[in-house]
Amino acid sequence: MTTHRRTLLAASAGLLAAPRFARAQAETFRIGALNPVTGAGSPYGAGMQRMIVAAVEAINAAGGANGRRIEVFSEDTQTAPQAAVLAAKKLIEVNRVRAILGTWSSGVSLAVIPLTNDADMILMHTSGAPALSVPPANARHLGYRFQATNDRFGRAFAEIAVKEGFRRPATMAFNNASGIGNTEGFRRAWAAKGFQNGVHVVYEPNQPSYRAELLRVLATRPDVIVMGSFLPDTTIILREWFQMGVPVKWIIPAWAANPQLVQALGPAVTEGIIAVDSVSNEGSPAFAAYDAAYRRTMNQPGLSNVYAAMTWDMATTLGLAIEQAKSFETAAINAAIRQVANPPGEGVSTFAEGKAAIAAGRKVNYDGASSVLDFDEFGDVTPDFGVFFIERGQIVRKYVVKI
Repeated sequence: MTTHRRTLLAASAGLLAAPRFARAQAETFRIGALNPVTGAGSPYGAGMQRMIVAAVEAINAAGGANGRRIEVFSEDTQTAPQAAVLAAKKLIEVNRVRAILGTWSSGVSLAVIPLTNDADMILMHTSGAPALSVPPANARHLGYRFQATNDRFGRAFAEIAVKEGFRRPATMAFNNASGIGNTEGFRRAWAAKGFQNGVHVVYEPNQPSYRAELLRVLATRPDVIVMGSFLPDTTIILREWFQMGVPVKWIIPAWAANPQLVQALGPAVTEGIIAVDSVSNEGSPAFAAYDAAYRRTMNQPGLSNVYAAMTWDMATTLGLAIEQAKSFETAAINAAIRQVANPPGEGVSTFAEGKAAIAAGRKVNYDGASSVLDFDEFGDVTPDFGVFFIERGQIVRKYVVKI
């Protein structure tokens, strides 16, 4: 039975038979997989959703968390805040989930977190906006970020710009928390290195052309343009730039400079673009477990979707926290997340290993597939960054930046 069909059947049962619904609630711990299956995040969303399900299957195969099976209800954010809010309300009010995992874009997570806060539940996300770390968004400390903040991305962009010898950067940002966060993070880091920032242009989404904004930037003769962008707008901007024939280099977040961009524009347009993304904890046993599941489920290597590694870690971390807390109450689970993910403790790479160690009375430290998952006081992690160059239509990783 598909997850979607199980969701519909569960919802119908809840409406028609309240006692049976109550028994189901007692038997499972319900979580929501709220992912960008369509929209700008669609290259990653299906894999993210399936890895939540796969990690939960591993948890349930090991006897469940604190003696209870976890049940997944899946919804699509459409990479749009309004659609995500409607989906989150359904998960909370109809499916009665106790945690939501896997929101992707910052606009979506910022729209959803007030709902999860009001419902007294944990939100685990892959969004970069710094506002998700602090009040009001994270006033209750129930939000956990499995991706780098946009500010950290900006610092990585600055390190790359120095290494590649750029001195006259300009910035272009999609007008939302993520886009502006990326470019503002870069500009702060660039200024801190003693360099002068160039022009900064913020553009509105859903335009058929960005020629006017691009001309403003190119008129200042930058040697590199640092982007805070998404795939649809990046595609239009690069196509128009190539038609102008003005030489300049690009540093772009890898969710916008990805295989879909190369497919849309071709090797000639995308040659030499520098794409930047956080990199998974590739040498860890946790990554090996995730990679095997991703290959089995998606028929692709796990490295092809860093966000799926994050959602695998979300479900595993949540399961271990429930096991550690010996409780299904949000406050107890929340208090246990850093206990199972942060040092010190016995390194574990799967839920089954962690469950056995907890049962033996040992402190565990889950080193994840996506990063080592050491959460700071804001619920944020600091992964490393991969620096990729597009060469003859292929995206090739050249080096890793640590910040």
